[in-house]
Amino acid sequence: MSHDLNSMSKDELVALRAEVDKAIKSVEGRRKAEALKAVQDAAKEYGFTLSELTDGGKPTKKVAPKYANPADLDQTWSGRGRQPIWYREALENGASEDDLAL
Repeated sequence: MSHDLNSMSKDELVALRAEVDKAIKSVEGRRKAEALKAVQDAAKEYGFTLSELTDGGKPTKKVAPKYANPADLDQTWSGRGRQPIWYREALENGASEDDLAL
């Protein structure tokens, strides 16, 4: 299917663009469905459902902060993950965890 775009009117070009956009969405939808099926099949092969492997898409709960920077109380840390620089520096300068606890 070949189109001579230079000989087409603006209305014809707009209609063609709408057809192309619709076709692209259709292809993307099919490919997404195929990918989802492949991932579900792979999970099933290992004895899992996809939601078991992806936490079901549930949002994670935010953990309440346990420590705060005494110099800037807006800077907090939950005690999980990597220690913030201000926390490490405070400990290096003689502060204790209790000094930084909320």
